[in-house]
Parts: sequence; C-alpha cells; structure tokens
Amino acid sequence: MSRQIDELESILRQLIEEHRKLLKHMDAQQAAMRSFDLAGLDQITNVQESSRLRIATLETRRRMLTTQVARGLNIAGELSLTKLAQLHPQRMRELMRLRDELKEVIGQISTRTHVAGRLAGAVLGHLNTAVRLLAGAVEQAGLYTKQGIPRVSARIGMMEAVG
Repeated sequence: MSRQIDELESILRQLIEEHRKLLKHMDAQQAAMRSFDLAGLDQITNVQESSRLRIATLETRRRMLTTQVARGLNIAGELSLTKLAQLHPQRMRELMRLRDELKEVIGQISTRTHVAGRLAGAVLGHLNTAVRLLAGAVEQAGLYTKQGIPRVSARIGMMEAVG
C-alpha cells in the first residue's frame, strides 16, 4: 500500500509541475497575442496542447491508482485525497500539501483562461461586426461608370451596416 501512496505522491508532483508549465505557456501565449506574433502564437498553441495531453494522461493514471487503492481498502465509490490522507495519517501532511498546491495552480490557470476567453469573445464580436459591414456593402447592387468601374458610396450609413 505504501508503494501506491508513493506513486500517487509522485503523480501529484508531476501534475503540479505540468500545470506550472501550462501556466508559463499561457503567459507566453498572451505575450504573443499582445505583439501579434502569429508564428509564435501557433507554436505556443501546439506546446499548450501537448501539455494538456500530458495532464490528461497523468490525471488518468492518478484516477486509476486511486481506484486501486480504494479497492485494496474495500472502499466503494470515489476515494478523495482527503479521505486517503485520513486513512494514512503518517502521509497526511504531504498529501494535503500536494493537494493544496495543485488546487492553487489550477485556480490560477482557471482565472487566466476566464480572462482570455472574455477578451477573445470581445475581439470576435468586433470582427463579426466588421465582416457584417463588409458583407452588407458587397451584397448591395452598385452603379457602374461608363468605363465599367463600380461606383462606391463614400460612406455606409448606420442603418445599412446593421441591416
């Protein structure tokens, strides 16, 4: 049983480290967004995706190991880290420290993704408006000069833009 707890602590440490890496990647992504570095943005997006896959793999391993420990202790249902720590008082301090550290890093990631999502939504809203303006101007029939050049109105009114 002690070997499984050691392995669980190791997986938790790896999860914390991977989440910290993801946090650094998010900072790099925001810097690339500020500087309009599209190549850097594409590269960091790929790095973030690989980091997310590693986190998912570690989380799957953690869940499987927790299920094995629960079976070994004849506990039905999901075994939380708090329950596990209570069942192993000699490892309680370390397990709770790792749990709290992981929660803290995940909270930071959650906050940053929420802000980035709101910003992306606002930018997409503005882009949608610009595309609607262009589409409205293009789909209206226009007048042509004798030379075959389209005559473009100098200004699109507010009602034409929204319609």
